[in-house]
Amino acid sequence: MAAEAGDAPPGLEAGREPGPPWQYQMRGELKVFSLESRLLRGNPLGDPSRRPLYVYLPPQYQTDQGRRFPTIYLLQGMTGQLDMWRNRTAFRRTPLELYDQLFSDPQVAPAILVFVDCCTSLGGSQFLDSAGTGRYHSYLCDEVVPAIDGAFRTQADRDHRGVAGKSSGGYGAMVTPLLRPDLFSGLASHAGDALFEYCYLPEFPEVVRTLRDHYQGSFARFWADFRSRPGVGRATDHVLINSYCMAACYSAGQDGTPELPFSEETGEMRPEVWERWLNLDPVRMAPQRPDAARALRAVYLDGGRSDEFHLEVGAIAFRAALERLGVSGVRLELFDGGHGGIEYRYPIGIRFLAEALSAEG
Repeated sequence: MAAEAGDAPPGLEAGREPGPPWQYQMRGELKVFSLESRLLRGNPLGDPSRRPLYVYLPPQYQTDQGRRFPTIYLLQGMTGQLDMWRNRTAFRRTPLELYDQLFSDPQVAPAILVFVDCCTSLGGSQFLDSAGTGRYHSYLCDEVVPAIDGAFRTQADRDHRGVAGKSSGGYGAMVTPLLRPDLFSGLASHAGDALFEYCYLPEFPEVVRTLRDHYQGSFARFWADFRSRPGVGRATDHVLINSYCMAACYSAGQDGTPELPFSEETGEMRPEVWERWLNLDPVRMAPQRPDAARALRAVYLDGGRSDEFHLEVGAIAFRAALERLGVSGVRLELFDGGHGGIEYRYPIGIRFLAEALSAEG
């Protein structure tokens, strides 16, 4: 007799969760949404305007239904997209599981976490508005934040709202409160892009050399080659993608064409373009927006002592820039490690933010 629909074949057990190390039962709740963005329609790259969105609700959200919670918006690094928050590294929990483990501790101040997708077909957006990529800063601030405040029991004011991220996401975490102090009062940046002469400038000669030797000096030839070989990477792909994408974010022309801060042919710097990049460096932005910097209630920074892009140096410089403006209580931690494999650090910054944002101003 044939088995009925839904019956498991002999020897197999259906419907049972595998448990650790394949899956950890969540005590909080992860909700998955999509948001159609008016601001991202017709973006220069033709990327989707409907974006996925994750919302994590801590266990207390269900057990204390009269309570409102601070909110932390999480931003991903370059080439990150939303589903990567579920990625597992050997012997470790996923970032989502790490956050749930954190908020399962009753000693930790609870917060709502909002995971925002601002990826592009160039690899990222730096969470800025740009003629080269689209209006991702405005998408976060003017569409995602109001949607979350309208749908969940948030403490819907700047004193209880923060932003966190790693690498390019850490850059977004540093600059978003400087650009919108009316919305955000706290940040946590893990190895965020800062002090651009150290994290970007060293890659420019390699870009010139690679374009010269392999692509006849043409970024168009590189992109055609790169997109013709899905799943096949080359050691030089990163520097080409990163420099081009940053130009699209920091120095696109009015027609959306990325303007590089150096000559692809000779490597000579274009000072007027490089200055546009530097004006968006968090270390320089803070003194340009002193009132916004002084309005920060909570700042957490960290970086590995052997970060390949020297971003721990940028974190030190960003703290110094804030302290020169009179911002006190900036927490900076340096740890043994590089740029990758540092997801275990994320809950440290989130806990710091959740506790600070739970306090009354």
